[in-house]
Amino acid sequence: MKKLFVLIISLLLLIGCGKQKNDKKIKIGITQLVEHPFLDDTTLGIKEALKDNGYNADKIDLEFQNAQGDFGTAQAIASSFVQDKKDLIFTITTISGQTMYNATKDIPLLMTAIQDFNLAGLTGKNITGTTNGLNVEKVINATKELLPNLKVVGVAYNTSEANSESQVNQLKEVCRKNGFILKEKGFTRIDEISPAIDTLLPEIDVLYTPTDNMLVLSINNVLKKATKAKVPVVGCMDSKDKPGTLILQTLNYKKLGYRTGEMGIAVLKGKNPSSIPIETPKETQLMINKNVANILNIRINSSLISKKGIIIKEY
Repeated sequence: MKKLFVLIISLLLLIGCGKQKNDKKIKIGITQLVEHPFLDDTTLGIKEALKDNGYNADKIDLEFQNAQGDFGTAQAIASSFVQDKKDLIFTITTISGQTMYNATKDIPLLMTAIQDFNLAGLTGKNITGTTNGLNVEKVINATKELLPNLKVVGVAYNTSEANSESQVNQLKEVCRKNGFILKEKGFTRIDEISPAIDTLLPEIDVLYTPTDNMLVLSINNVLKKATKAKVPVVGCMDSKDKPGTLILQTLNYKKLGYRTGEMGIAVLKGKNPSSIPIETPKETQLMINKNVANILNIRINSSLISKKGIIIKEY
């Protein structure tokens, strides 16, 4: 009888332990470098993908952290996620990806909003994700049609950010092919952006803005300065303030996040991150701001209006 009692207790303990293990939630982290509509949409897409596939609050413990543009905070978030032993981590922007990869080579990292994984040194076995696939040549080709007298292109960018470096490398090649002069101004601190723009504007015909995570923090000021100087701005950055960017290249960042979320789910189901190819979205759009064109006395050619992938907007 005593042996039977011990056996029953042992079975109950085993069942209890098994139940406790099964009930354990999956720990997922999302780290985003800075607030911006595009990046916020990316995060929203990731969350929707998880929810749509049954990874809700009953199944996962989801922690979202925003570094508010501060590199030190991004590092602290990375350390916190590793210490918390997350099962999976999503990173949004190159710098978020780099800080997270510096912190762990073991936890699966699903990265997005990155222009060039290789250039950023993000090639580890625990990494996969999506690029934002922006093509500088498309922007410059449209700019040529709007500004037939274009000769000098300017760009200001964070020299320590691989995302920006990748696009500036593209810009150099495109300018070389077209015989344009390219004037560059680099910065490494946010307080260096305004002087860099002030130096560039009197010397250029158009200002190109890459997807630079430091530049985004000053984009309102950059656009105000450019509009006052009557210099059109083209590229990948815009502001909620008017008048804004003349030609904006973008994609559906919510879809980008959603796809990254789906890739993360595949990892949770047993796939190795290194076996999932990094994906680049094929559908990018150019949005031409008619209001900005009017302010700068720029005529929008009918040939541009009819081209696939180009949208004329008043905003």
